[in-house]
Order: sequence, then C-alpha cells, then structure tokens
Amino acid sequence: MHIDAVLLSRLQFAFVVAFHFLLPAFTIGLASYIAVLEGLHFVTRKPVFLRISNFWIKIFAVSFGMGVVSGIVMPFQFGTNWSRYSDMVADVLAPLMAYEGLTAFFLEAGFLGVLLFGRKLVPPWVHFFAALMVAVGTLLSTFWILVANSWMHTPNGFSMVNGRFFPFDWLEVIWNPSFPFRFMHTLTAVYLTTAFTVIGIAAHYLSRGRFVEESKVMLAMGIGLASILVPLQAGLGDLHGLNTLHYQPEKLAAMEGLWDTGTRQSMVLFAIPDEATETNRAEIGIPGLASLYLTHSIDGRVVGLRDFPKEDRPPVAVVFYAFRIMLGMWGLMLLITVWGWWLAFKRRLYDTSLYLRVCNYAIPVGFIAVTGGWVTTEAGRQPWVVYGFLRTADAVTPNLGSSDVTISLAMYALVYVFIFGAGLYYLFKLIGSGPALMEATAPRTDQRPARPFSAAEAD
Repeated sequence: MHIDAVLLSRLQFAFVVAFHFLLPAFTIGLASYIAVLEGLHFVTRKPVFLRISNFWIKIFAVSFGMGVVSGIVMPFQFGTNWSRYSDMVADVLAPLMAYEGLTAFFLEAGFLGVLLFGRKLVPPWVHFFAALMVAVGTLLSTFWILVANSWMHTPNGFSMVNGRFFPFDWLEVIWNPSFPFRFMHTLTAVYLTTAFTVIGIAAHYLSRGRFVEESKVMLAMGIGLASILVPLQAGLGDLHGLNTLHYQPEKLAAMEGLWDTGTRQSMVLFAIPDEATETNRAEIGIPGLASLYLTHSIDGRVVGLRDFPKEDRPPVAVVFYAFRIMLGMWGLMLLITVWGWWLAFKRRLYDTSLYLRVCNYAIPVGFIAVTGGWVTTEAGRQPWVVYGFLRTADAVTPNLGSSDVTISLAMYALVYVFIFGAGLYYLFKLIGSGPALMEATAPRTDQRPARPFSAAEAD
C-alpha cells in the first residue's frame, strides 16, 4: 500500500513530538517541585526536604537530558520535510524560537550545573536560587513554545507579503486569541502529570514500607497540589472550550461528535463516528447537556460538522476518541484526589493498601492525559498547519519521496528505542534505590571542612 509523503511526514513529526513531549510534561512540573522543596529546606532546615529534593534532582537530570536529546531532531524536520512551511512562517516563528533559546534554555543550562553539582560548593541560598532559576527557565520555555503553537491555531498580528507571513504587531502575535487559555490549560496539565508521578512513587514506597518519612511528605504534597489543580483544570478546560468554539468550531464539533447544527445539543458520551455517512453509530448521549456546557445556555446553538466542507474537517474519530481519553484520565485524577481526602479524614491515607496500589498504577494517567490533549489539539487543527491560511498538504517539502521519509522514520524509531530504553532503565534504578541513596550529598551543618568521599562511599 502506497502512503504519500505528506502523511508519512505527519506521522514522523507526530512520533518524534509525542515521545519528546512526555519528558517536558514531567520535567516542567518537577523543576517547580524541586524549587519548592529547596525553599522548604532553606526555611525549615528539615533534612527530609533535602533528601526528597536530592532524590528528585537526579530524576530531573536524567529526564532533562533525555528531553534535550529527543528534542534536537525536531527542528531538522522543518528543513527536511516541511521546507515550504519553514519558508512561509520564518519571520514569525524563528524569532519566537530564538526568544525561547535566549531566555529559557540559557537560564536552564546556566543554573542546572549549580543545581546538580553545587550542593557542597555554594551557600544554601545560592542552591535554592539555582533551583528557582531552573524552574523559571522551564516555565519560560513553555511560554514561548506555546506562543508559537497557539499562533498556528489562531494566527494574529501578521500580514501576507509575497506569500510569507510577516509580523506587524508582536504583541498580537504573542497574545494571540487562544494563547492565554492554551498556556494555563497546558501548564496545569503538566503540573498534574508531575503530581501524580510523585504520588505514585510515594505510594510504591509506602506499600513496601520503604522511605516512610519521605513518602508521607511526597504523598501529602502531591494530594495537596492535586486538590487545587484537578478542579481548576475543569474550569480552565471550560474556558479553553469556549475559545475553541469561537475560533475553531469544526474542531470542537469533532471533539463532541456533533454532525448537525442546532440547539439543545446532546453530550455524546460514546459513539463510533462514521465519516462516510456523517453519523454516529452506537451513540450514547445526554440530551441538551452539550449546549449547556459549551454555550452556558440550554438553548445554545452549536455548529455541526455538516456545515463545513469535507475538505476542511479534521479526522473526526481521532479527535473524538483522544478528547475522551483526556477526559477519562482527568476523571481518574479526581477520583484519586477525593479518595485521598476521605482517607486522610479517616487517618488511613498512608496505610490503605488498595489506595496505595491504585496510586502506584495511576502514574501514567498524567502522561496519557497530556498525550490525549495534544492529539486532540493538533489533529483537530487539520487540514491546516496555520489555521485558515496554510494547509498541511501545501507545507510539505516539494518532491519529497515517500521512501526517504519511510527510511528516516525507521531510523528515528530505532534511535528513540535506544534513548528511551536506556533512560528508563536508569530512571527505574534510581527509583529503586530511593531517597536514602542521596543522603551522602547533603551539605554538612557544621563549619568544619567536609572530608572527601572514598570510592566505596561514592558508590
């Protein structure tokens, strides 16, 4: 079966980004968590915060390194597979990527060394400041990347000059209509990903009676953060949905599985979208509910997919199911959070084996949720790469051969198997060793020079 170069290029980019994004989805929140732990230790001087911070710094270092390596290959595809896109959007997106490098990556790289190796070499306040700067760097990186991505969804502040996007107002480019909603929704999602990873690992230790003091702190902090962010995400998702309804109505119709325009639209809980017949098979829905939460009125009018030309519709099934996967993961997070509070009220949070097992198995929920959200967002933009202005089929490199993309995709897959396989193996070893392994890196509290470690102690 012949697959054209456009689809292969899309699959290749999706493969690379999907695997890469799993790492920033974890490290963005983890950097902030480490900064909080460092601040708590600096203020309280409690050794437990130091041990937990040292443990997660090691996890962060490996994850950050994997993210850098897996992210390097992404820009190359702009030139090899998407040269038309690169040429047309360079005046807008190239400066945004430069800002990301100058403000975010340099900040992370400059202070990461102090965070990793400066515990005994700098005063505690400097180490805390380094952790804070790394966290700020990750947030700045998120800011600029989402500016670029949001502009592609809701392009603004530009004019077309000789077939190229030329910015005339950078404030409009940066603060494009979907950016504030997309930024807050994504940031909350990655913080939740980190929170439930911390919760799951703490539950793993508690269920085995290991690192009990550290695990109780981690579990309590994770549940506390989730208690704020899980309900907040529902509100942010609602605002993001209203924005999508206004600026990308066909995407929202695909997310909801709505084919016909009308009022009192049903909330489709489950269906099998059939694009050939433009209907849903085996549909299970709640009448009127979609209009209520999409327009905040039971009589609100929502446009269906049939009102859009077939060539302008996104792949309905992909968007429909990815959106429900994301919602399902949010529901699991809510269940675990509420259950955790109930157990805390009963003073059984740390010793209920079933709950600890569920938390341990729930480590992937955040990663699955952000992947489902990313697929919903990016597949829902199709067939546009710059919404309303540049189609994906017109953005690919001219005369690109399918065989060339097939070979490069296979090579990427092999390299990623090695990178992620080796990285995950080392991460599991660090997690298996636990926070106690890091106690040797704690600074001395007296004023005497610390004696050097022997080789045996270092091991």
